[in-house]
Amino acid sequence: MASGFMLRMNELPERTFSWKDHAPGTVSSVLFISQIIVGVYLLSEVSQIQVLAYVGVALYVSSGMILGVLPVFEFRKKGGVKKGQSYVHTTKLVDTGIYSVVRHPQYVTFIMWAFSGMLLFQHWIVILLGAPIIPLTYIDLSREDKACVERFGADYEAYMKKVPRANFLLGIIRRCKK
Repeated sequence: MASGFMLRMNELPERTFSWKDHAPGTVSSVLFISQIIVGVYLLSEVSQIQVLAYVGVALYVSSGMILGVLPVFEFRKKGGVKKGQSYVHTTKLVDTGIYSVVRHPQYVTFIMWAFSGMLLFQHWIVILLGAPIIPLTYIDLSREDKACVERFGADYEAYMKKVPRANFLLGIIRRCKK
């Protein structure tokens, strides 16, 4: 019985999951949720500069609609996603549409949302919760680039040279120059 168990265990593929790989994304997600909860709780007690709060809301909505939602359609349209699968299961490198401007638009959205929360809620606790989200998300971006190089190889390396990782303003400037 024990030898049969060992044989089955040896047939299992190696597990590549590491908590270190997912810690930055998990911590930044917890910080983001905390930022919102604390911000909503404190909002009634904080005197705000209203124009900054409106800019925060506008940035939150516009980044979500442009950089957060467009990738879903772009992946479905050009990524070779099989019917019934999530848009993240792409089989082809997508370098058109929003992906011709920035390599990781949804990560940029997350960074913009953290910044939007700081503008909207304007409280030092919310700023302390939001500030680490930016470098933690950038760490996640590096991990994502490595995974994409493994998945798509030289094509992705060439894509990395043409399109910025997260700087969408640089991406827009490069796109306009073409």
